[in-house]
Amino acid sequence: MKQHVQEADTMVESDPVSVSDAGHATHLPAKIIATLALLAAVAPLAIDMYLPAFPEMSVEFDTSASAVQLTLTTFLVGLALGQLVFGPLSDRYGRRPLLLIGTAACAVFSAGAALAPSIELLAAARFVQGFAGAAGIVLGRAVISDRARGAAAAKLFSLLVVINAVAPVIAPLLGGVVVTNFGWRGVFWVLTVLSALMFVCVLALVSETLPKELRTTGGAAAMLGEARNVLRNRRYVGFTLAYAFAFGVMFAYISASPFVLQNVHGLSTAWYTVVFTVNAVGLVIFSVANGGVVAKLGDRVTLRIGLTLLAVFSTVMLINALAGPVLWITLIALWCTMASLGLVIANATTLALGEARQAAGTGSAVLGALQFLLAAAISPLVGIGGEGTALPMAIAMVVSALIALSALALTRGKASADAK
Repeated sequence: MKQHVQEADTMVESDPVSVSDAGHATHLPAKIIATLALLAAVAPLAIDMYLPAFPEMSVEFDTSASAVQLTLTTFLVGLALGQLVFGPLSDRYGRRPLLLIGTAACAVFSAGAALAPSIELLAAARFVQGFAGAAGIVLGRAVISDRARGAAAAKLFSLLVVINAVAPVIAPLLGGVVVTNFGWRGVFWVLTVLSALMFVCVLALVSETLPKELRTTGGAAAMLGEARNVLRNRRYVGFTLAYAFAFGVMFAYISASPFVLQNVHGLSTAWYTVVFTVNAVGLVIFSVANGGVVAKLGDRVTLRIGLTLLAVFSTVMLINALAGPVLWITLIALWCTMASLGLVIANATTLALGEARQAAGTGSAVLGALQFLLAAAISPLVGIGGEGTALPMAIAMVVSALIALSALALTRGKASADAK
């Protein structure tokens, strides 16, 4: 394995990427970073941009609101499953070919969604759109893992966190403008153009980051073997669980906060939008600061601090909900909870993929699939108590945060040779 790591470092040196004294890439070219940023942004845009059009779509297709919501569910399922396929395949065939296939298919089925004559065909197109779009997410992480390590990787993953925090805030606003002027189909034409732009950027700017000598060989059995090896690494499992359940806190907040802040606390829609935006800014600020903190304390220590803060402020949310929620406590606790995620997500990703460097595509696939599958499970749970209570959201946040923090117990011991 040491020989493979040395070979990988040699490949890095042949590319226009700065290399540290240890032979590890410290950053990627700006053109690659911009492409990865676009790849990371399209999924949240595809999730949130068409939300303002749900009523219009329900009328046009003469169907129920739940049927329209199914088009979002199918997209998320496709997004999760696609990562499990594209990630392992990229460990055998390389990142670039599958990025090209995924972005091209995403463009085609985004256009298919725009032209869908029925809600059933729209749901089907959304599934394939999500499946294909997963390539950009899972392989973007794998490219970073191929080329950067330690604090450098944490900074790049922090950039992706910032994008994923900002995109959901911008998406409904942008979607509202598009829907008002061009209807809901216009949203999918915009996504078609963005997907086509992704394809062009990958084709023109992204070179292969996984050399042939480091790829998996031997067919499906070998890929399954790599997956087993990744899942047998308890440090990888620990960091992955920390990542996924930290995201569980975020999804509990996203799913329930409209009802908690508007129905329980009585905020208007406009004020809810302001609060949501301010909380997203907190996540962005801490994500940007994460690189400097990691440089001083290290990614593992910073991750533990972030998870501890996440558990503490989630607990404050629970106590507040049990006592009869007070608005100012809710607002402060939510801001601090979301900000804490800025010290968690990038570092958990860096550490998890560092443990799966020999199969970064597979490691990235499991990481992303677990994230979205957990989101699909948590979202309906926070609505169990109805729209007039903050308790389900607080319980889901606390449980997720405590599991994420407890998962670090699995990461004790020495890092694998690939993670060094």
